[in-house]
Amino acid sequence: MTEIKRIKGGTDNCYLVTDGTKAILVDTASRQNLDQVTAECDKYEMKLIVLTHVHFDHAENAAELSGRYGIPVAVHRKDEELFESYDRQPMKSSGPVGRVVLGLSLKVLRNTPVKRPENLVYVREGDDLGAYGFDAKILEFPGHTLGSVGVDVEGKHLIVGDALDNWIRPGVAHLFHDRGAARKSAEKIRALGDRTVYYGHGKPTKNGIF
Repeated sequence: MTEIKRIKGGTDNCYLVTDGTKAILVDTASRQNLDQVTAECDKYEMKLIVLTHVHFDHAENAAELSGRYGIPVAVHRKDEELFESYDRQPMKSSGPVGRVVLGLSLKVLRNTPVKRPENLVYVREGDDLGAYGFDAKILEFPGHTLGSVGVDVEGKHLIVGDALDNWIRPGVAHLFHDRGAARKSAEKIRALGDRTVYYGHGKPTKNGIF
């Protein structure tokens, strides 16, 4: 039986997809949470890291964890440029919460570069993760970044990164590069039906309540 284990660090979440023996890590949290993440990953035979997108609070530990466990890091090609500079995909916001979050985030984003892992693999819509031991596939959810992706596990669990967030209540991400694409991704997630949704920020909920 596959379990989704939430690793919570501050306001950030990353997730272990595990059968109790092996695991895939989805996102890696920020540097300050490295010890907490490795303590959980050390319990399993690690197979893969998937980055839902390349922002520091999701990807800052990717290179180090990839080296520690000798595993690849999966990312969408459209997000690869963010290893060089966040300014390649400027962020915007909506609503009062979004403006506050954006104001707090911009300086940190620009001053927290993410090291490019040496062992990158590229994923896109529909890619099967069966080779890593799990009934899971990649889904594309552009909007927050151009290359934002999620992981659909067994048609029951959906890890969405920042395609949606649950800061106060579930909804379309408050920060985005392309607002129209973000809304379409939210509609795509809703259309998937009965799933538990796991957010980059906030507690998991049932799908469709946003």
